[in-house]
Amino acid sequence: MTKAALFRHHKIMQLSPTLAWLVDAASASPSADRLLADLGAHLLADGVPLAAGSLTLEVPHPLIAERTWLWRAENGRVIEALGFAPGGLAPDLPTDAGRRWLRDIAGGEVHEDIVGRPGGPLLGWIGPRQFTADEIEQLRQAARFGATPLAVLAARATLRATLEAYLGKRSAERVLAAPLRRDLGETIQAALLYADLRGFTTLSETSPPADVIAALDAWFDRIAGAVHAFGGEVLKFIGDGVLAIFPVVEASPRRACDAALRAASAAEAGMAYLNAERGAQGLPLLAFGAALHLGEMLWGNIGAANRLDFTAIGPAVNLASRLEGLCKPLGRTVLVSGALAAETDMPLIALGLHKLRGIASPCEVLALPEIQGRTS
Repeated sequence: MTKAALFRHHKIMQLSPTLAWLVDAASASPSADRLLADLGAHLLADGVPLAAGSLTLEVPHPLIAERTWLWRAENGRVIEALGFAPGGLAPDLPTDAGRRWLRDIAGGEVHEDIVGRPGGPLLGWIGPRQFTADEIEQLRQAARFGATPLAVLAARATLRATLEAYLGKRSAERVLAAPLRRDLGETIQAALLYADLRGFTTLSETSPPADVIAALDAWFDRIAGAVHAFGGEVLKFIGDGVLAIFPVVEASPRRACDAALRAASAAEAGMAYLNAERGAQGLPLLAFGAALHLGEMLWGNIGAANRLDFTAIGPAVNLASRLEGLCKPLGRTVLVSGALAAETDMPLIALGLHKLRGIASPCEVLALPEIQGRTS
């Protein structure tokens, strides 16, 4: 081969800095927004005139159908837009949200590439002017070489979204960060909330299955929504029951205890509103009991050698469960242990010492003040 031919061969095989980065380093990007911003910066350095870019990923999430990240070349900033699934908590985002946003920034024609396969990530770019044929080829090559790092990113996002949907955000992070072994866990202090729907057996025996599921979902929306609104996390749905925690992350547990109490009050208000709707529709009303307690628990993996569960166990969890069992005999919706009550200034009603099944020492029991519209 002549020197001229060798030179041409070497020039053809040489990757641009952008493509070399996509091959060598892009898979290590910690997040979609970082990958989009870095890719845009590399393309700019390679001479592609860009005003903005977008990256859209489909997400297996109960509420979110897709996530779109939007990057501006002038300041390097990235913002995120969510596309909600049908029946989600907000109006559905148009499927071309990224394209519309890019056009709003610079006008003109948007160049887009579906990366990897149909239904895969979608990359979009717009410049201060129309792209030339060579620039479009550079963008297409970036999408082609970006298939692998974007597939890695999408797989990580899918795994995280799935774990968060089934375990909750904190628990999902703990599972992702630790080996899959049942001898791993940590002792944490938390305010616990254990809640249970009343009369569920009767409801399930007298109502069509679809109505039972709808009632359960409505109940879980109210209790879990209240927990999440005040910074807690649902660990388990146990039949018609819920176990949630508000971890203590400061020197004092006061903030976690107050958050748990506010969540319980919000759940009561939410259920009162739900029952007003159900009553107007001629549906049976839903009553519940909840118990709040402060204590330590083991938070981690338990289970069989090859089938694990991530949960919280310990005497504090047992006490919360047993305390909830007093709600009906005491005619109260929310009961609070003395341990949690000692860490809050919120008004509570003292109900004295009570023996709890399976618990050696009597428990000081208090209650939240009654609210109008409660069904016990």
